[in-house]
Amino acid sequence: MFERFTDRARTVVRVAKDEADSLNHRAIGTEHMALALLRDEGGIGGTVLRACGIEYDAVRAAVAAGDDAAALRTIGIDLDAVRASVDQTFGPGALERAEPAERGGFLFRRTKMPTRFNNSAKKSLELSLRSALSMKHNYIGTEHLLLGVLKEERGNGGRLLRELGMTYDRTADLVLTALKNAA
Repeated sequence: MFERFTDRARTVVRVAKDEADSLNHRAIGTEHMALALLRDEGGIGGTVLRACGIEYDAVRAAVAAGDDAAALRTIGIDLDAVRASVDQTFGPGALERAEPAERGGFLFRRTKMPTRFNNSAKKSLELSLRSALSMKHNYIGTEHLLLGVLKEERGNGGRLLRELGMTYDRTADLVLTALKNAA
């Protein structure tokens, strides 16, 4: 499937891996794909997101905070206050993830596990292909990646974008308009 990706779409996937790594996430999710699309300056996917008022910093902050913060807020727990209390009691950085210990031996010299796609990201890539085929395109571009992220219902990236006002149908219309204007 990756042979159908445009160079720009391949770059978005690589940037999504970088986003996951920078957040210390073990898997690439649809949220990392959304962040990578927002970082892409010239692609249709990023252009459509920015035209809808979606900003990288807001999405990045939401991804960094994670779902746990939202879940805890619903029951009246302020995660920032908890973190501040833990830092005050145990010292700054007490909640930071420790780097995994280096594995010894001839075969296990890596210190970090490789980043892989989670199930939602895999599904969104499949849905990207379906979007491209439904538009009768023989390539997968950033616009198809965006539609795949939005169409995947269980992914955090699509959920975040829907919370920010994006819908699949509206986005598909904007993508088609952008494609017509680009031609």
